[in-house]
Amino acid sequence: MASSRRSRRSTGWAIATATDDRAAVAAISADSAEPNARSRVSEPAEISRYRRGVLRRRLSPLTRRILAVNVLALGLLGLALLYLGEYRNSLIATELEALKTQGEISAAALSEGAVFEVPNEPELLIPDLGRQMIRRLVEPTRGRARLFDANGTLIADTRWLGGPGGPVQVEELPPPASGDSFTRNVDRIFAWIRSWLPASTDYPPDVEYVAPTAQDFPEVESALKGEPAHAVRRDRINGELVLSVAVPVQRYRQVLGAVMFSSNSRGIEQAVRLVRLEILKMFLLALSVTVLLSLYLASTIARPIRRLAIAAERVRRGHGRQMAIPDFTQRGDEIGELSGALREMTDALWRRMDAIEHFAADVAHEIKNPLTSLKSAVETAVRMTDPAKQRRLLDVIVEDVARLDRLISDISDASRLDAELSRIEVEPVSLADMLLALADVYAASEKEGAPKPVLVLPPGVARSKLVVPGIESRLGQVFRNLIDNAVSFSPPGGTIQITAEPAGDHVNVIVEDEGPGIPEGKLQAIFDRFYTERPVGEKFGTHSGLGLSISKQIVDAHRGTIRAENRRDREGRVIGARFIVCLPAAERGAS
Repeated sequence: MASSRRSRRSTGWAIATATDDRAAVAAISADSAEPNARSRVSEPAEISRYRRGVLRRRLSPLTRRILAVNVLALGLLGLALLYLGEYRNSLIATELEALKTQGEISAAALSEGAVFEVPNEPELLIPDLGRQMIRRLVEPTRGRARLFDANGTLIADTRWLGGPGGPVQVEELPPPASGDSFTRNVDRIFAWIRSWLPASTDYPPDVEYVAPTAQDFPEVESALKGEPAHAVRRDRINGELVLSVAVPVQRYRQVLGAVMFSSNSRGIEQAVRLVRLEILKMFLLALSVTVLLSLYLASTIARPIRRLAIAAERVRRGHGRQMAIPDFTQRGDEIGELSGALREMTDALWRRMDAIEHFAADVAHEIKNPLTSLKSAVETAVRMTDPAKQRRLLDVIVEDVARLDRLISDISDASRLDAELSRIEVEPVSLADMLLALADVYAASEKEGAPKPVLVLPPGVARSKLVVPGIESRLGQVFRNLIDNAVSFSPPGGTIQITAEPAGDHVNVIVEDEGPGIPEGKLQAIFDRFYTERPVGEKFGTHSGLGLSISKQIVDAHRGTIRAENRRDREGRVIGARFIVCLPAAERGAS
């Protein structure tokens, strides 16, 4: 109940995650329930630990990493867009251009209406007319204008009004706070973030002089020389930018003064704020979509991996043989491949355990037979007084000991075969050279009347096509076992034909004898461990029954196949046995 209450207080996605995970664990538990009492006791504890982990940690480490990577990249992009430095600079340039246009228009009007003309005398800018005209010209823009004469003396300032008691300074008050609380909070947050960012431009401070002259403003000095100029300064009180443009007042190219127009950056900041809010809305929408997609991506990765981990843990701790790995192969992705690999690995593990169990039982059975015979012979020999009978019993004891020695040697070779095959690196092996060497060895040790191995290679086939990747010593062991087996079943003077031929991307090696063949229904059983089907008259215990089993194990490790069949004549009579070994050929150039 506590877990369900906590789930109801969590987010909807977290509820779905926990519910799906618990359903997954329940499904795994139902599919792989064990009759063993110990499994029934450990299973609820394991699931309980998993549920506690889910409730304690809604987001897995993998989910948090996916969220962090996706959100961080989007967040950096959003901050870069919210900075809007280039956009602000373009607005400043546009505002300066507008001030310059306004200044040029006002300068032209002043040069026509506020200039005193006297024949043969230099033209002069009339201060009173200049003050009246400049105030009228600047009134629609609600900006600030200052007029300087040719000597650089300030003769008009729209911030100062004349009156009976003297001039009065006019100061524009900031607009009242507008917008909702969300907008104001966003402005505060961005102002705080911006305070930590390096400033794009370090503007000089804007200073209000008591008696300003043209020397206090470089742009005015430039205008008095006949060149328009502009400047951008920062108000030290409110931090706003002050944009100013100075334009010369000229008449017939004679500079009579300079007019300086100024404005603040409130309009620019408002435009930037509106753009920033639009970007922020899109950023929040993109962030929401990114988070949802990240959670979906994490759920399609983290939950299946967690289920696979739980199932693998149950396999490790369990004592049953049922398949408990979830099947995600239908996904068609890496997790599906992982699921398939785990299922195959688990199946191979159970097969290997079954093989070990059967092998141990077979070993115990095979060793018990000579031990029983040995024990009986020893007990009888103790009570026997006839020397001849004692010698016969001693011969039996010697044969049993030799049989045990042979059996233990073959068992040792078979038991360490898997480890050796997985440890040794494969290399190109020429089957033609190997079979020629084996044929020469058998020919050199051939006894009179013994079956003779004969190697047959297809005419016109290059030996490079009879190369396979493998372990040369173990492949040689396979063919020695097959040839020895054929020799033991072939009649005296018979022929054992060994054929090696390419077959597409494989190489086939065929060993044929002229013996009695293989009993019907035993074509597969002859490859089982300790299976023996020996010729009539052969002494019992001469062979351990592991030769063909070891050969099949080696061929399987080389990703090949081995099979047996009977040779028949035209009338259908069995005239011998045939063993076919098929091995993957080496890639061209590998040899």
